[in-house]
Amino acid sequence: MSKAQLDRKLEMLEAMRLAPSVAPLRKALHDRSNYFVSKAAALTAELGIRDLIPDLVQAFDRSMIDPVKSDPQCWAKNSIAKALKDLGYNDAGFFLRGIKHIQLEPVWGGAEDTAGTLRGASALALVTCPLPRLEILEHLADLLAADPAKTVRADAAVAIAQLSGPDSALLLRFKALSGDREMEVTGQCLTSLLDISPSYVPFVANFLDSKIEDVPQEAAAALGACADASAVAVLKERYGAKPDPILTRAILLSLAASRHSDAADFLLEVIAKSEFDHALHALQALSVSRFRDDYRDRAAATVRLRVDARLSALLDKW
Repeated sequence: MSKAQLDRKLEMLEAMRLAPSVAPLRKALHDRSNYFVSKAAALTAELGIRDLIPDLVQAFDRSMIDPVKSDPQCWAKNSIAKALKDLGYNDAGFFLRGIKHIQLEPVWGGAEDTAGTLRGASALALVTCPLPRLEILEHLADLLAADPAKTVRADAAVAIAQLSGPDSALLLRFKALSGDREMEVTGQCLTSLLDISPSYVPFVANFLDSKIEDVPQEAAAALGACADASAVAVLKERYGAKPDPILTRAILLSLAASRHSDAADFLLEVIAKSEFDHALHALQALSVSRFRDDYRDRAAATVRLRVDARLSALLDKW
C-alpha cells in the first residue's frame, strides 16, 4: 500500500468519528496493513461498537500468524488488545495468549522484542477475566518477577493493585524489598501499595532512606501521588532532613503532584523562607501543580518580597 493510499484510508476513518458506520470499520479491521488495522481497532473502541468484537478477535488471530511479517512492531495486536479491554471483552484465554507473546524482530546487531506493550495491556485486562483470583495473581507475579521488559513488570504491579487485598500487597512488598534492575518498577510497586491502602505510607516512607540510586526519588513520587494526607505530612517532615539536594528537589516536585492544598501551602512557604535553590525548585514545582492558577498571585507576592531577579524571571514564565 502506498503512502497516499494509506493516507486516504486514514482520512476515511477520521470521518467516521462524525458518522460512525459498522460496515466500513469491519472492512478496515480486515485490511492487510497492520498500522491501518491498529487505527481501526482504536476507533472501534472509541465509538464503543461491541458488535465488532468478533472481528477484532479475528484480526488478532491473523496477526499471530507469521507475526513478524503480518504485524511488525505489534501495532495491530497492541491496539486490538487495548480495544477489547475497553469494550469489556473478558475472555481469559485471549489475554493469556497476550501475556505470553514475545515477538523478536531483527534490529541492527541482533533482535528486539516488540511485544512488551501487548503483554502489559493483556495483564491489565486479565484482572477483569472470570478466572480464580489466585490464578490471575500467579500470572501477574510471573510477569512482575521475570518479564524482560520493564514496562511489563510495571504494568503487572498496576494490575496487582487492581486485585486489592493482603495477598496482592504481599507480592508488591516483596518485589519492592527485593528490588528491580529498573528503579521505575520499584517505584510502581510503591505507588501500587499506596493505591491499595494508605496504611502503607510508613512502609513506603522507609524507602526515602534507601542507599540504592534513584529509589528515594521513586518513593517520594509515590508519596506525592498518594491520595491520603498522611503522605503529604511525611514529605513535609522529610524536607531538608538530610543534606541531599537531589532528594530535596524530588520531595518538592512530589509535593506538587499532591491533590492536597496544604502541599501547595508548604511549597509557598519554601519559596518565602528557604535558600535560593530550594525556593527555585519549589516555585518550579508549584507552577506545574494542580494549584498553579489558584496560587499564582500568592506566589507572585511572595517573590516580590524576596526581591530576587532570578525568581522573578521564573515567575514571568509561569
